[in-house]
Amino acid sequence: METLWAILTWMVFGLVAGAIARLAVPGRQSIGMLATMILGIIGSLVGGGITWLITGDPMEPAGWIMSIVGAVIVLIVALKVRTRQTA
Repeated sequence: METLWAILTWMVFGLVAGAIARLAVPGRQSIGMLATMILGIIGSLVGGGITWLITGDPMEPAGWIMSIVGAVIVLIVALKVRTRQTA
């Protein structure tokens, strides 16, 4: 049961971080709720990597701010890649 709560917590955390990142990046992003959730979770991993580079501690959690920063970075990269593919 503890694992289920951990997964649900990460899903909600990813959804919130991804939604805030989508609000922070100007323009239209035509992605659904599941993609927003995945964006937030990947952003949390990117934010954790950035935190690790700054602090040197690989076990330091990303936290809300770095998760959102990571999600913004991932979203901008994804939009640039999508724009290049359609052009």
